[in-house]
Amino acid sequence: MHKIMTEEERKVHRARIQRAIDSITPEEDAALTKAALDDPDTVLITSLTKRRPGRPIAAAPKMPVSIRLSPDVLDYYRSTGPGWQSRIDETLRKAAGLKKNA
Repeated sequence: MHKIMTEEERKVHRARIQRAIDSITPEEDAALTKAALDDPDTVLITSLTKRRPGRPIAAAPKMPVSIRLSPDVLDYYRSTGPGWQSRIDETLRKAAGLKKNA
């Protein structure tokens, strides 16, 4: 079980970590970087996203918006289960005469 640190303990902990980072020489940093890149188990992270693991990255990601809908319309789509927001998107695309997303 982890002990919950106080704000003062967090500050001391962060300062200790920063001192350790600052004490690394450029040569040590280069050696550590090379060792990590040479390790076959290393996974290079090139970007961080909020997407859920296993979900594909969309070519044209949907944009979060706020929209006011009639209660009966909202109730209808929510009652259709998970994916109701995508079904609203499909209905709006059809109404606007837009092609279906791939």
